Amino acid sequence: MKADIKSLTQEELTEALRLMGEPAFRGGQIISWLHRGARSFSEMSNLSKALREKLDERFYITVPVVARKQCSRLDGTIKYLWELRDGNCIETVLMSYHHGNTVCISSQVGCRMGCSFCASTVAGKVRDLTPSEMLDQVLFTQLDSGCEISNIVLMGIGEPMDNLTNVLTFLELVNHPNGLHIGMRHISLSTCGVIPGIETLEKKNLQLTLSVSLHAPDSETRAQIMPVNRAYDVEALFAACHHYFKTTGRRISFEYAMIDGVNDSDWQADLIAKHLRGMPGHVNLIPLNDVVESAFKPSKRMAAFQKRLESHGITATVRRSLGGDIDASCGQLRRKAMEEQKGGIDHI
Repeated sequence: MKADIKSLTQEELTEALRLMGEPAFRGGQIISWLHRGARSFSEMSNLSKALREKLDERFYITVPVVARKQCSRLDGTIKYLWELRDGNCIETVLMSYHHGNTVCISSQVGCRMGCSFCASTVAGKVRDLTPSEMLDQVLFTQLDSGCEISNIVLMGIGEPMDNLTNVLTFLELVNHPNGLHIGMRHISLSTCGVIPGIETLEKKNLQLTLSVSLHAPDSETRAQIMPVNRAYDVEALFAACHHYFKTTGRRISFEYAMIDGVNDSDWQADLIAKHLRGMPGHVNLIPLNDVVESAFKPSKRMAAFQKRLESHGITATVRRSLGGDIDASCGQLRRKAMEEQKGGIDHI
């Protein structure tokens, strides 16, 4: 069977070329073509015809198809639904900020984490994304939109730490000097609290931003809305975060979706401050997106909660809401397409 050439690292590609009797420098040329959006080996004009034929015999090139595209009239946010080689679909969102263009990418088809306020997890996990399928979201969003991507957040569909091997390869690829060459400091990786993944990142000591989806500072509340807390409770999670900071020196961002009457009390703000004591942390308060299947509603105490955190010396910001008119919540566009194709989610 043919192999996925775009998922190979420089070292792996160089070894494959060596076995084909080709010099190592060809690897850099091929990576450059792939990261410019080449859809076939025939486009690689600085390679010999014989080499292009050998590559075509051994490898394939992933090229996603735009299944749907929604453009916000409010702020220019673009949401893509990409169809993959196997017919599965994933979402990518392009957002414009004063500091540049940020793309939010998915790491899995679906998600098995089961967070009760998230549309991504409603139908469960189908499979992991390959490094090439993550890279393609950045590459083809840039090509289709005409907007140069300067920042990446792995906060779309899926749990990156549940697909960490492929995610780490993707990070190496997207940082490659012959490719998109997006620096680690411009990349944020989100987790709902998978501690072994945090420990692995700590050992790697990458210069990216670790973002933890907290959403409740006490285990009782967090376990009700985030099943992952039953495996890795909030006390263990904060201990891992403190250790991560001590090792890497990098500040962690804590994502906090504000849910009315669930996690927006003053005592919960006070508990966040207690957990963060001795570690600089940034709390990013998120206005909750309405998900049809969820009974949770956006909090009315956003400003009061932010003020309470700031009274403890915690840096707290409110995330700017983008794309509110285009199925803003992760998983909504994919879910809508699945329902239309299958006549309802229960049939999938």
